[in-house]
Amino acid sequence: MTTALPDWMVLPPGGLSAADYEALDEEVCRAIEIVDGAIVVNPAPRRMHQRIIRRLSYAVEAACGPDLAVEFDVDLRLRDVPLLNRRPDLVVYDAWLGADAVLRPEACHLVVEVMSPGSVTVDQIDKPAEYAAAGIPRFWRVENATDEVGGLTVFCYRLDGTTRSYVPVGAHQRRLTVSDPFELSVELPELL
Repeated sequence: MTTALPDWMVLPPGGLSAADYEALDEEVCRAIEIVDGAIVVNPAPRRMHQRIIRRLSYAVEAACGPDLAVEFDVDLRLRDVPLLNRRPDLVVYDAWLGADAVLRPEACHLVVEVMSPGSVTVDQIDKPAEYAAAGIPRFWRVENATDEVGGLTVFCYRLDGTTRSYVPVGAHQRRLTVSDPFELSVELPELL
């Protein structure tokens, strides 16, 4: 027995375009990313993953001030052709950006991914390379080794403008303390 694909999964020749993506239902867009015009379906994150990113977003938002905005699980258009559309776990961007404007790398200051068992390669290799190539100045990856207090590590990177790749600037356990792009100090066990 074969199961027919939903209409939104049937790609036009050449892959999904920005216009095709924008025509999709919002509920569909929440569960997918587009890589080189191809649809990548993402499984729903675990509750612990969501808790970490929600709590981190509150701390980051409190530290940012009025010039920066913080959102989690939103579309980030890295490229129009072929379409490359990611949904970072957390993004810090210019607050002046209109609510209906497409979020693009030029407005971004920081992108954060919380690594899950099913996203190791994507979060360690693919997404950092894409974010760096797009010129996003900072990237953080949160790894949760144990789901227990003290199990979080936040790896922080800054963009090397010459190579358009990220270079490590710190690995934080127990407490995340940074001064760029904003002053922030967070007890990591409080995110669990």
